Amino acid sequence: MRRRHRDALGRFLAEGPQAVREALAAGLVDEVFVEVGRSVELDLGGIHTTAVTTAGLAALAETVTPQGVVAVCRQRHHDDLAPLLQPRPDLVAVLAGIADPGNAGTVLRTADAAGAAAVVFPDGTVDPYNGKCVRASAGSLFHVGLVRGGPAEAAVDALRGAGLTVLAADAHGADDLDDLAADGRLARPTAWLFGAEAHGLPAELAERADARVRVPIHGRAESLNLAAAAAVCLYSSARAQRQGAPS
Repeated sequence: MRRRHRDALGRFLAEGPQAVREALAAGLVDEVFVEVGRSVELDLGGIHTTAVTTAGLAALAETVTPQGVVAVCRQRHHDDLAPLLQPRPDLVAVLAGIADPGNAGTVLRTADAAGAAAVVFPDGTVDPYNGKCVRASAGSLFHVGLVRGGPAEAAVDALRGAGLTVLAADAHGADDLDDLAADGRLARPTAWLFGAEAHGLPAELAERADARVRVPIHGRAESLNLAAAAAVCLYSSARAQRQGAPS
C-alpha cells in the first residue's frame, strides 16, 4: 500500500504476529488476513478474519517474507507535539531526515524500550506507516506518542519551549556523551535529534540544539551506525534520569 493510498484511507498494514498483537491491544485493527494452514496465537475477538493463500498474503504484504498474518490498522498520530508536552515528557526522540525505514523503525523501537514518551517523524523523514518501518518497530509504533509531519525546526522549538534540553547526536560533536552523563546534564528532561546514517543531521538543525554530542569511540571503529548510536544515547539518558541529577 503506497503512502498516498494509506493516507487517503487513514489505514496501514501491520505484518507479523508481534506487530498484529500490539495493534490489537491498541484497538486499531479493522481486519486480519491469515495464511491458510498457519496457526497464529492471537486474541482476535470479533475482528473480521480472512484466510488467504501464501500468494495472496504475499500480494498484501509490503515486506519480502511476511510472517503468516497481516492486519489492516487505523492510523493514529499527532500532527504536532503540543498534545504530548503536557505534562512535560522526560525523553523524546526526533528522527530528522532518516529515509531508511528499517533504521527509523529500529530507532522507534529503541526509543520505546528506553521509555521515550514520543517519537517525531518530521517532514523529510520516512513515513512511520511504511511497511518496513512498522515491522522494524516490532509493535512499538503502537506504544509511544507518534508525531508525523511538520518542520523539524518547529519540533525543536516546541520541545525547548516545554523545558526540554535538546541534544543532537553528532559523530563530530564538541560534547562527549560520557561528560554529559558525569556532570548531570543527561538527568534533565531531554529530546534527542537523530539524523540519517549517511549524512547526519542538517547543519541548520544541529545548530538549534543545546549541544552536539558524540558517542565516545574507545576502540578502532570509525563510528557507530545510527541504530547503535541512538540506543547508546537514549539509554544513557534513561539511566541518568532514573538515578536523578547528582546533589
